[in-house]
Amino acid sequence: MKELIYIQEPNILFAYGQKCADARDGLALFGPLNKIFGIKSGVVATQEGLNIFKNYINHIQKPIFNTNNITRPMFPGFEAVFVCKWNAESIVYKEVTNEEIGKLLFNESTHKRTYDLVTLFINKIVAANKNEDENVDVWFVVVPDDIYKYCRPNSILPKDLIKTKSIITKSKAKNFTYQPTLFEEINTELKEQEKEALTYNYDAQFHDQLKARLLQYTIPTQIIRESTLAWRNFKNKFGAPFRDFSKIEGHLAWTISTATFYKAGGKPWKLSDIRSGVCYLGLVYKQIEKSKNPKNACCAAQMFLDNGDGTVFKGEVGPWYNPEKGEFHLKPKEAKALLTQALESYKEQNGEFPKEIFIHAKTRFNGQEWKAFQEVIPKETNLVGVTITKTKPLKLFKSEGNYPIMRGNAFVVNEKSAFLWTVGYVPKIESTLSMEVPNPIFIEINKGEADIEQVLKDILALTKLNYNACIYADGVPVTLRFADKIGEILTASIDIKAPPLAFKYYI
Repeated sequence: MKELIYIQEPNILFAYGQKCADARDGLALFGPLNKIFGIKSGVVATQEGLNIFKNYINHIQKPIFNTNNITRPMFPGFEAVFVCKWNAESIVYKEVTNEEIGKLLFNESTHKRTYDLVTLFINKIVAANKNEDENVDVWFVVVPDDIYKYCRPNSILPKDLIKTKSIITKSKAKNFTYQPTLFEEINTELKEQEKEALTYNYDAQFHDQLKARLLQYTIPTQIIRESTLAWRNFKNKFGAPFRDFSKIEGHLAWTISTATFYKAGGKPWKLSDIRSGVCYLGLVYKQIEKSKNPKNACCAAQMFLDNGDGTVFKGEVGPWYNPEKGEFHLKPKEAKALLTQALESYKEQNGEFPKEIFIHAKTRFNGQEWKAFQEVIPKETNLVGVTITKTKPLKLFKSEGNYPIMRGNAFVVNEKSAFLWTVGYVPKIESTLSMEVPNPIFIEINKGEADIEQVLKDILALTKLNYNACIYADGVPVTLRFADKIGEILTASIDIKAPPLAFKYYI
């Protein structure tokens, strides 16, 4: 049997050109890569939600510790970490009253109540964005837990809470068209049915629908439950918090703070040793459940540069899904259009085309779509197709020691494929990134030419670019980490207007 190879833990770069492996160490010791002066918050919430938000911002200005959890470092305080002011009083507040929420929440139709509540919050943000003289860096949507509970797919409102009955079934809504009659009363009823039928064009998922419908306005948002920020105040019948974050309270502060800093325009860190002139493209596919054609899917691409910047490009909706094989493949025209968008965006930002493009996907590329990619790629650019999957299980158990296999180990099958452990034991934190025996990801150079060890190094490095969670590393490269979530946002409506946008508008 071949021996394992070890890929050295990638470093990330912080202020003053300083490098280290853990984002939390780098931010605490050196500060973020690019600084911003301060953060102006916009808040859409109830009065209680506003108070919760302000209390939390004041709370994270001081050090926060994790109870009995040595694997997650303490949070030193927001300004101490980011060298940036985030004042709880410097906000633009738009109130959503409990009465407004109550009128919309207790509708029997999950689609109707979700759509109406998303509309309520969006209207507050959009109106403020147009009318306010002060610019808001990030809008915080602080939602009561009832919205989270009852505005999700398959959520069921208890019968005793229903105040408004559904007036049209889901099956009827799919094919409903308004046809006026000679009777005004019937017309009024049909118009109401039409309004409710239109809500079935949107997913009954508050988070995804709000993000999707705000894309056209390019407004960065952070959606947070009240019980996340004030978890001590929300207790079960035994008087204990029903969401006990005491062991990860510092981690929560790291995550919320880093995501906010990034969405406000700051750059927390970037990869330090990645090769310049390299572009990584992750393909995103999502089958459209609302479509009558089971093959119809939305395609998008996530582009990440060597400096960590990410951009999402929405492709065309079409019959990209093959139910028999469970695979997605683009037609030549759409494949060319999607890659051309990415190339032009790269050139616009860097002044020239990339030296190399690595396209990451969960399925293998077929000859037809790869030929289309090659037809638009510049002569000076090396194009490589990489398939990353978890479908080939390989477990390794250590005969000695208390910890599992280390993160960074790889088993190279041949010059085109390898297994890479992106989770596993990490000496730095004296713990493992997996709660079970770590599984590797399977990496295959499906098309084009590249050195397999270099591909492994790149993919391991890309597990450290998740600005939405300040952690040691992810188990999946950022090119595919958010593929499912971006797909869900882009298909949350049948009519999403999404120009090429920075990654921060989706997470």
